[in-house]
Parts: sequence; C-alpha cells; structure tokens
Amino acid sequence: MRVCYLIQSHKNLEQIYRLVSTIKKSSPDSLVILSHNSSGSDLDIARLNDMSGVQVFFGPGGRGDFSIVQGYFDAINYLFSQNINFDWLINLSGQDYPTQPLSQIEKFLATTHYDGFLEYFQVFSQESHWSLREGHTRYCYKYTKNQLLGKIPEWTKELLTPIKTVNYIQPFFRINLAYGMVGIKNHTPFHENFICYGGSFFCTLSRKCIEYVYDFYKSNPEIIIYYRNVCVSDESFIQTILINSRLFNLCNDNKFYFDFSGSRHGRPRYLTTHDYPSLAQSHIHFARKFDINQDRKILDMLDSRILATSQVSSCNANSS
Repeated sequence: MRVCYLIQSHKNLEQIYRLVSTIKKSSPDSLVILSHNSSGSDLDIARLNDMSGVQVFFGPGGRGDFSIVQGYFDAINYLFSQNINFDWLINLSGQDYPTQPLSQIEKFLATTHYDGFLEYFQVFSQESHWSLREGHTRYCYKYTKNQLLGKIPEWTKELLTPIKTVNYIQPFFRINLAYGMVGIKNHTPFHENFICYGGSFFCTLSRKCIEYVYDFYKSNPEIIIYYRNVCVSDESFIQTILINSRLFNLCNDNKFYFDFSGSRHGRPRYLTTHDYPSLAQSHIHFARKFDINQDRKILDMLDSRILATSQVSSCNANSS
C-alpha cells in the first residue's frame, strides 16, 4: 500500500523541509507532493532533491479563494496523468505535522473499512459548526478580490472592524476584511438532492474517493464556476461532492487535532509543548498548526515519537 502526502505550503522554509524529511524517514515508500507558493518564500529545491519520492510544484497561493482547491486538483491531475500508483491521499499544510509514526497510520488505513476520513456537516442547518449567517455569507454570495482591502495591513483591519456592521443591516452584499473580498448576493446550485456541506479542508481519502472528485471536477464546470466565486471554497467543495454522491463509507472524523480557542479570522492557534498530551492520543494522526519559531521543542517531542518506531523497524529489517 502506498500513501501520497500532499503538502501545500507558503512560509517557514525550515519547517517545510523538516516536515518533508520526517514523512520520508517515517514512510520511505510514500510519495510527497509539495505545492509551494513562492510569493511567500523561495524554496531551495536542492535540499529536497536528495530525497526520493518527492515532487515539487510551484503555484499561486491565497486565503479564502479557490487557489488552494485548484492546487489540490493540480496535484491529483499529476498523479493520474503520470499513472502514479497510490492508495490514499492525505493533504496537509506546511504548518501541519504528524503526531504518531506514519507506519501506524498507514497500517490503520490498510485495514479500515472506511473510504475516507473527513469532517462534514450540513452548512444550512442546525447541525452546522458555523452560524447560519456565516454559512450564508460564505456560500450565497459571489465574491471578488478587492485590491484596496487586500493591501490593508493586519493591524489596520482591527481598526476597520466597525465597517463590517454593514453586513448585518442589509442582505445584498458582504465585505470580508480577513480575506480582502467583496461579495454580491448570488444564486446557489444547492437543492434537496444536492446539499451544501462544510468542514475542514484537511482530510484522508482513498483512491476511489479521489477518482470520483476528480471526475466530478472535470465533468461539472458550472459547479466549479460557482465554487471559484464563493468565500472559503476549500471548506465545502470536497465535502459537498463526496457526501452528495452517497457512494462512499465516510468517517466524520478527519483525524486532525486543532484548537480554535481564542483564535481570530478563522485561524487555529499555534500548538506548543503544553498541547503534547492532547496530540499523543492514539486516534489523532496529524495536528495543526505549528510555528518552529515560536516553539521548536514540540516538533522535537513529536519527532521522538514518530521516528523511534521507524528506526526500530529499520534496524529489524537490516538484521533479518
């Protein structure tokens, strides 16, 4: 069995190199696809060429728009166009990290009866993890990037928060300071047989799930056009396509740990050594997000856990 790890990154180069290295040490036969937004930082390809099974792409990045979804499907297109063998695809950001040996995760995937692991919920319902207003604001408006809003520094956005009051007093347009976007009320493609689902972008999907979403992506241009113009399409597109198909046995658990307590603008807080007991739980496969400049020790602690088993396995293989 072979797992493909797709990493979409944009900053903290040392952390990116470390993540790729840890994955390859813990799972030597895996394939790593690194999709890097070079506008944030320049990647040193030479540091990655020494590792086999690592493919690097460069592409545009962005928050809130379709670019991250496009990068996901560009990677899938590469896998299928090159006839690359894989059984599961796990997507990560450059600020994510495994929390246990990949051999254990891959053994779990080899024996599971599920076809995929992802968080999902109906967006326009009481079960939604977001408010109904948030769901409508994201997916019932057609958005465009606003150059003026996009150039506003983060600290200035806090001062401009009162501007968002306009979103609460009329239904015709929305201003999103976090993503620098303006939206106009729009029709949606959803109905009782095609429900809008939401959830975390980060998931673990079997090859047959990937084949289905890729075929859907190529065959339904009107849905793609719709999702290209909403806000935060990455937190709805894959869920909506897979759940509405009713073809797969999907576990409503993406096996990720993240903590949004005290967070702002939809970003989970950075994890530290204090979070290690939570990260070490056996049902957690990955966590986000980390910053090596804020707390390097937590990655050292995770590496000790991840690589210890890999090193033992390597020693056993060499002695047999």
